[in-house]
Amino acid sequence: MGIDQDNHLHGDLVAGVAVTRRFDLTDAQWAVLEPLLPRPKKAGRPPKWSKRQLIDGIRWRVRTGAPWRDVPDCYGHWRTVYGLYRRWQRAGAWARILAGLQGRADALGLITWDRPPLTPAHIDSAMPSNAASTCSNSTAPWPRATTNSRCGTKPPPP
Repeated sequence: MGIDQDNHLHGDLVAGVAVTRRFDLTDAQWAVLEPLLPRPKKAGRPPKWSKRQLIDGIRWRVRTGAPWRDVPDCYGHWRTVYGLYRRWQRAGAWARILAGLQGRADALGLITWDRPPLTPAHIDSAMPSNAASTCSNSTAPWPRATTNSRCGTKPPPP
């Protein structure tokens, strides 16, 4: 067959062609995202998995909602994928990446800022007419807030 099965199973480059899946980042998407990624603070052992593979693994997990342990091996070991996700979450990297992508999209005129914000009146107008009766008869096992914003009523005293 001519393909190194060990490398193929681990998602490495195979004969100069990257192993990708249907929802993986395209080269164009990666070109936009890659400059926004945090840089390693210190040099060390070369990584076994590329950042692109790990991010595709994070995206796979977020899209499917599957447990971290079920991340396919082609994206890296699940602990490595989760470790990168969690490390960047704690460091605020995902928020900075999002801000960078939004800034780029805004500069290209791809974001419309002239829409009014969503208000409680919008939410109330979208509620079904029987929502108040549904809310007042709630049997939730947790204590209710001082006001029930969804129904506009105060809960009964405990």
